[in-house]
Amino acid sequence: MLQPVMVKNDLKAKTIIWIVSVVVFSAVAFLAKFKLSLNLGFNVHVFATFNAVINSMVAVLLVAGLVTAKQQKFELHKKIMLTAIVLSVLFLVSYICHHLLAGETKFGDINHDGIVSDDEKSAVGISRTIYYTILITHIPLAAIILPFILFTAYRALIGEYEKHKKLVRITWPVWFYVAVTGVIVYLMISPYYT
Repeated sequence: MLQPVMVKNDLKAKTIIWIVSVVVFSAVAFLAKFKLSLNLGFNVHVFATFNAVINSMVAVLLVAGLVTAKQQKFELHKKIMLTAIVLSVLFLVSYICHHLLAGETKFGDINHDGIVSDDEKSAVGISRTIYYTILITHIPLAAIILPFILFTAYRALIGEYEKHKKLVRITWPVWFYVAVTGVIVYLMISPYYT
């Protein structure tokens, strides 16, 4: 096992983790209501593409992290998981930028007028139901996973590996699901970007 790289201070860690989690959640929820009208000289949906690439990379890293942990390659596991966390931070920044600059895109809005007519709903068919089913599971899980990720990382960094493993049983599948469904959501909604 690896040596701890942090000194245990549960009260401080809990305080920081909950503050960060609440601030991130509040920022995403609050900023989702606004759209900035800026001309950056490029298509702002590049942020959404970047997000899908990051989510893909995180999903791959999560699998690699699981494999390296099972192989007891703990130093490599630590590097992989910290990379996944850093990429997730970049994702959050890019996600906020995309939503601030692009605004809302409606699934099935084929003519890009901001209204999904009955004809447009018929044209996209069952894919609309599939999209919203995935989205309805993706959004709340994405909202709640952050503190789990941070608590899981904290337990590993202070050397409490049994507690880390218990948290991983919850954190890993949810984080992986959020990463994979994030890519699926992007692939399904991107044809309706203007």
